[in-house]
Amino acid sequence: MANKWVYKFEEGNAEMRPLLGGKGANLAEMTNLGLPIPQGFTVTTEACNDYYANKRQISDEIQEQIFENVKVLEEKQGKKFGDTENPLLVSVRSGARASMPGMMDTILNLGLNDVAVEGFAAKTGNPRFAYDSYRRFIQMFSDVVMEVPKSHFERVLDEFKDKKKAELGKEQVFDTDLTADDLKKIIDVFKGIYKDTMGEDFPQDPKVQLIEAVRAVFRSWDNERAIVYRRMNDIPGDWGTAVNVQAMVFGNMGDTSGTGVAFTRNPATGAKGIFGEYLINAQGEDVVAGVRTPQPITRLEQDIPEAYAEFVRIAQLLEDHYRDMQDMEFTIEDKKLYFLQTRNGKRTAQAALQIACDLVDEGKITPQEAVLRIEAKSLDQLLHPMFNAEALKNGELIGKALPASPGAAAGKVYFTADDAKNHHEKTGDRVILVRLETSPEDIEGMHAAEGILTVRGGMTSHAAVVARGMGTCCVSGCGEMAINEEEKVFTLGGKEIHEGDYISLDGSTGNIYYGDIATEEASVTGNFGRIMAWADEFRTLKVRTNADTPEDAANAVKYGAEGIGLCRTEHMFFNPDRIPKIRQMILSRTVEQREKALNALIPFQKSDFKALYETMEGRPVTIRFLDPPLHEFVPTEQDDIDDLAVQMMMTSEEVQEICDSLHEFNPMMGHRGCRLAVTYPEIARMQTRAVMEAAIEVKAEKGFDIIPEIMIPLVGEKKELKFVKDVVVETAEKVKEEKGSDIEYHIGTMIEIPRAALLADQIAEEAEFFSFGTNDLTQMTFGFSRDDAGKFLGDYYKNKIYESDPFARLDQAGVGQLVQMAAEKGRKTRPDIKLGICGEHGGDPSSVEFCHKVGLTYVSCSPFRVPIARLAAAQAAISNK
Repeated sequence: MANKWVYKFEEGNAEMRPLLGGKGANLAEMTNLGLPIPQGFTVTTEACNDYYANKRQISDEIQEQIFENVKVLEEKQGKKFGDTENPLLVSVRSGARASMPGMMDTILNLGLNDVAVEGFAAKTGNPRFAYDSYRRFIQMFSDVVMEVPKSHFERVLDEFKDKKKAELGKEQVFDTDLTADDLKKIIDVFKGIYKDTMGEDFPQDPKVQLIEAVRAVFRSWDNERAIVYRRMNDIPGDWGTAVNVQAMVFGNMGDTSGTGVAFTRNPATGAKGIFGEYLINAQGEDVVAGVRTPQPITRLEQDIPEAYAEFVRIAQLLEDHYRDMQDMEFTIEDKKLYFLQTRNGKRTAQAALQIACDLVDEGKITPQEAVLRIEAKSLDQLLHPMFNAEALKNGELIGKALPASPGAAAGKVYFTADDAKNHHEKTGDRVILVRLETSPEDIEGMHAAEGILTVRGGMTSHAAVVARGMGTCCVSGCGEMAINEEEKVFTLGGKEIHEGDYISLDGSTGNIYYGDIATEEASVTGNFGRIMAWADEFRTLKVRTNADTPEDAANAVKYGAEGIGLCRTEHMFFNPDRIPKIRQMILSRTVEQREKALNALIPFQKSDFKALYETMEGRPVTIRFLDPPLHEFVPTEQDDIDDLAVQMMMTSEEVQEICDSLHEFNPMMGHRGCRLAVTYPEIARMQTRAVMEAAIEVKAEKGFDIIPEIMIPLVGEKKELKFVKDVVVETAEKVKEEKGSDIEYHIGTMIEIPRAALLADQIAEEAEFFSFGTNDLTQMTFGFSRDDAGKFLGDYYKNKIYESDPFARLDQAGVGQLVQMAAEKGRKTRPDIKLGICGEHGGDPSSVEFCHKVGLTYVSCSPFRVPIARLAAAQAAISNK
């Protein structure tokens, strides 16, 4: 039996969304509810996939089924496709399973040609309307289907309107002022543009028009905008889009006709009540194109009262049926109301919380459903400053890069961390730090900046990770930017930006604007607390934070963190009073010299850990021992090299020589992590003493029940872990004896090398907990450098090799398999082993769901992503019951 590629609206229902797409499934559902829907049919998403499998050809079988359904539509409407006296006209719309802006625009009035338009004019007795419909169709078909630039047609329309102004003596002229004769002339010019561009006449056969339109919808599934949107929103590329073909109803027939878009609740605030706009004597695209200013929907009550009453009744019926806020498109043809589509409306995060809570209070949905209704990632909007919507309308976009850390920021450009920090401290001005790439020593400048912009680096580069931790806006990997840090200038989008000039960054979209755009502080309402309380009730996965400072930790606790899953101790060494001591340790030639330099660091490390323990008030704190390669700490400026030479009683040349000798060809796989502690056990001794003394003292001073968790990074072999663990245990027991303490402590490791995942059962003999460092695990599994992958991943997306950035969204097939395997092997050896994840994936909703499924104990993420992780963990628990 042949495949069924096409469904009439009455053959479908809301459950058939994967096959019919969102729009098709909703049109079918509304048809079954007996609502006034222009009849039609849906070409399925499977037909779209067949088109791509068939080298971008629509098979004969699919075309036959399309035309069989056109025949059925002709019988229902009493009109003929391509008829010269009473033509059937249709609209063609795309409709993917998930709502996707950037897909193909709608085509209206398809089926008109030079002859049919005359019959249409005679049949309706309204030539102006008939020629207006044909003019619109030529413009839409040319632009949307054949990709002839829209501007060519708009220019002609504007010229005709200017002539009309002079003719009528009016200051402003609208499309509606153009007569049938004007429109005939415009049609001739439009067809000329089409012929000049395409090298052939505008197609007159409605069957050709229809198949070309269907092909264009399928083609748009793969346009660049659609691919980017899918990657950002976790939509698989093999879903495909459906095509909806619907009999036309006309809002441009005169003053008793119109078209509009409306919501059953306010999409910006969530307030209950019809919210929307309409235009009298217009077609769909006029409302959104801003050709004329639309009227608020409430005015319809005065203009066409019978249609308004019917609209309000059906809008309420649809919201009650779908139990969610609806976004509806409608047309009124000579006082008769038709619904063209409905869908669950897009809304701001603020509105989403309001609507979800209201629907629970109205008894329409359960708290579990309310939790599932909120898009976890959208909570970012509530926790970071955003641009003022009015101010943003005047923003001058000069570039776009990776949205590395959300929020909006505007300030004066500075090119070094010191300049940014100094200028901010002296003047209080807002500053933006612009760098080729950031490094750990830029931390103070990053802290002073409102936002950070880098030329290099991906979503998990140093700048991105640190900015997310601080809640600072960051746009990274702007390769189009030409930067000259010495001259303190960069060029982007044709603009030359000097030190002190204003730019604005949107870390949620990656947009870069010229000038100073006003921002608004984020606001969290009572609804936020209510949704989060429900989320905490339903989730089983714990949520911790990655935090290195008491400020970050306090922020995370405020947002509901249940502990620290990753404290990176290296960030503590970059303070100006500490970096000389770590440099002295690196340059030491004997163990005694090294221990002396390290002992000078103990009071600093201890005070850092005490501050963290006090802030966390007994919640678990996992402290990762020193991880980066030593070359990251050595001086690069000549003045610093000279100072270090004096302190170490060496020549500057000797210091430079040692610094150069630390350089590695591939430092991310070099002498770092536990490998440092194997070569220099004294580093692990110093850090263990600081951790244990801090925990014992805070326990005694504050009464908190503290159980230190010491994490040894980059382990790939059980004996390696045992070697470092023995050093840690020996020192910890010594400190306990000195302090007369019986404090408990746990020693675990990061699983970030594929070999560790493969041998996790052996490693669990020594490790009491695993934390998956998925940034490095991804890097080593793929063989990508996370700082360089951004240069070529774009080609991989374009060629459909990968659909998403594996550093932003956990690769569940490959890296996920290693995580699952290590979790299972670890539990086999040690049934009570604690399992966490502390890479950036800990705040990505789809990765959090994966962690829930494989039975991890907790996820850990940057402070501002804690609410996202809490909500995503609850959604995972509800969805996977």
